[in-house]
Amino acid sequence: MKESSWRSKHQGLVCKPEFVAELHFLGTGNAFSPPGRMHALALLDGEILIDAPPTVLPQLRRAGVTPSQLKHVLFTHWHADHTFGFPFLMLDREKMGDLDGCDSVLEIHCRPGGKELLTELCDSGFPGSLDEILAEGIRWNNSEEGDLDGTDWSFERFPVIHSPETDPHGYCLTHRDGVRILHCGDSGPCQEIEDRAPESQIVILEMGVPDFVKSPFHHNPSDIMSFSRRHPETRILVTHNYAKSPESRQGFEIPDLPNEILQLNDGDSIVIGEDGSISVKKI
Repeated sequence: MKESSWRSKHQGLVCKPEFVAELHFLGTGNAFSPPGRMHALALLDGEILIDAPPTVLPQLRRAGVTPSQLKHVLFTHWHADHTFGFPFLMLDREKMGDLDGCDSVLEIHCRPGGKELLTELCDSGFPGSLDEILAEGIRWNNSEEGDLDGTDWSFERFPVIHSPETDPHGYCLTHRDGVRILHCGDSGPCQEIEDRAPESQIVILEMGVPDFVKSPFHHNPSDIMSFSRRHPETRILVTHNYAKSPESRQGFEIPDLPNEILQLNDGDSIVIGEDGSISVKKI
């Protein structure tokens, strides 16, 4: 495992072994799961999950995490590669939770209408099997901002530019120590992201399409580089990648981006030190 570090633009300190938070990228691919990449999925401090792709269970298991350990799930939008794992997540908590010692309520953060949509997914996938956990094991939260109870984090949800039918949003996550992470979900270039980037140490952008695909709903490599030039002091992480992994022979080639832009791979972690510094653990 390789580890690299950089200076935080706010603290300017070198990383120490101690850390206050860790963001684990369990998948870094777009909806097509390019060779060597599973669907994009992020796990914060082992307790806060951002989205629930179809392969969420094996992705969690690879990281040594059970669904019973989760306290919060934050949904960015309703595309299948971000939601179709929810019934499996609920099935595991319902049927395997007792074995894992699960006695907590899972808080689901989503936009209005999300409860109905996600419940319909569960009813379609496992009719009658998840009624109890959906009624008693979930706390539905439509708030646009607030604390993530039982953690050191608070959130603000903000609109982004993606397929409007999916009600797309990103999340600004703020640690009690002041560290701010901007998870932009699926989005093309967006003023809401631009406005929040200067106050964020980390900005997580998707790069869902190559340059020859012109879409207002995704960033391409040129968009990423342009964003980096506008925000040179912000650490930019790229996920939801259209390109293959470094080890894969097939698929779109990985674009050549400047070193200050980190193209994440499955299994990478971002570690935030006690001193406010940030480092990358690469598999």
